[in-house]
Amino acid sequence: MFLTDTLWFEIAVVSIIFALGNILMGHFEERTPKYRRVGKYILTLLIVCCISYFFGRIASMAFLASFIIPLLYVHAYYLPRKKGINGWTGEPKGKYYEFRNWDKNIF
Repeated sequence: MFLTDTLWFEIAVVSIIFALGNILMGHFEERTPKYRRVGKYILTLLIVCCISYFFGRIASMAFLASFIIPLLYVHAYYLPRKKGINGWTGEPKGKYYEFRNWDKNIF
């Protein structure tokens, strides 16, 4: 009934990750241009599908899983200790906006 031995499985996994990321964490990307957000999704999708096609599904899923390491480093160590920003809430907003090089005057 459901076949998982096609590239559609990788497309579904990447799409679910990006959908959940945008739903749960999209407010941290409020000032990022839409073309960059869409471009990041398409580039990630192409890389994962190419890795899966040439090296197999295990390699492509390992590639996706490897992003947990820099995520934890940035959010648990770099932002709180080096920049004074809470890595999970992005507070204080002024420091977070300055870190992202966004204009702090949003109104």
